[in-house]
Amino acid sequence: MKSVRIYCESVGDLPPDALRLLAGGGLFSDPVWWRVVERHALPAHERPAYVVISDGGTIAGVAPMLRGRHRLASFTTPYTCLYQPAIQGDVTAIAAALGRFCRAAGTCRIDAVPAEWPDLPAFLAGVRQAGLVPLRFDHFGNWSEDVGGKDWPAYLAERPGALRETIRRRLRRAEATADSRFDVYVAPEDMDRAASAFESVYARSWKEPEPYPAFNVALMRALAPSGVVRMGVWSIGETPVAAQFWVVRDGSAIVLKLAHDEAFKAHSPGTVLTALMVRHLLARDSVRRIDFGRGDDAYKRGWASERRQRIGLMLANPWSVSGLRELGLHAAGRLKRLVRRPA
Repeated sequence: MKSVRIYCESVGDLPPDALRLLAGGGLFSDPVWWRVVERHALPAHERPAYVVISDGGTIAGVAPMLRGRHRLASFTTPYTCLYQPAIQGDVTAIAAALGRFCRAAGTCRIDAVPAEWPDLPAFLAGVRQAGLVPLRFDHFGNWSEDVGGKDWPAYLAERPGALRETIRRRLRRAEATADSRFDVYVAPEDMDRAASAFESVYARSWKEPEPYPAFNVALMRALAPSGVVRMGVWSIGETPVAAQFWVVRDGSAIVLKLAHDEAFKAHSPGTVLTALMVRHLLARDSVRRIDFGRGDDAYKRGWASERRQRIGLMLANPWSVSGLRELGLHAAGRLKRLVRRPA
């Protein structure tokens, strides 16, 4: 039987095998990600709980969780685009061990799970073996596109007609503007300039204040030594008017944060910089997938054609007060939707 061997409150305390298992899960599972999240995006009055599941002497799974006074949840943030436990081996048995860990909390919420995760059915089966009832809900959409083998003209030709013409007009205008400049910051020694430009644009953008203001720049600096950061900035004169934080990893380019200065709206800075960045990523990095990150913002469906669903799971213990309450709320919500459904 798989068992929870330890849980740690810092990623730095995990055993080497657990760190290696996390590192194989992509950007949102990498120990670098967790170190930045711990320092710059940890909710007040909550602490990490990295649950390590073992099979004898072998580490079989790691689930980064978050423990609060009254809750247990996945260690996810407003910046997390994908979450799933790092697992090797029997998924059902590993999920059952995790479920037994979660059972005492009554309920456990897991966010940002890819609906297309091949191991999801086996994971849910394991949760049920642990005596929990998994309640599934839609969380957010993720827009991306397979661009393998495409150059910029081929990619542009596949955009919707109105967007394609807007891109062509705006790029011609941008390239004819004598004092405009496009920079992509990559190296660690460039991160001071990248951070300054990003924060300058964000402060003058339409964006709501960040829930964790230091997070994006801290992540940018932490990832830069590995060569995956692509910080794009479009400037007019000495003023940066649009900035985008991309990460290129394993053939995929994902944009984590973007902003533009509304005072330069007439120049369509967001459209211009997105076009310049995608063209750069296709030509210089030969990426196979363009990923627009978290959310169903209307503009994304023009730049990417594939929508993937991220789901949430509420794991409820029916023998606990909080679990029973969650099951009742879920049943009431389903009944309300059925009543409102048109005949």
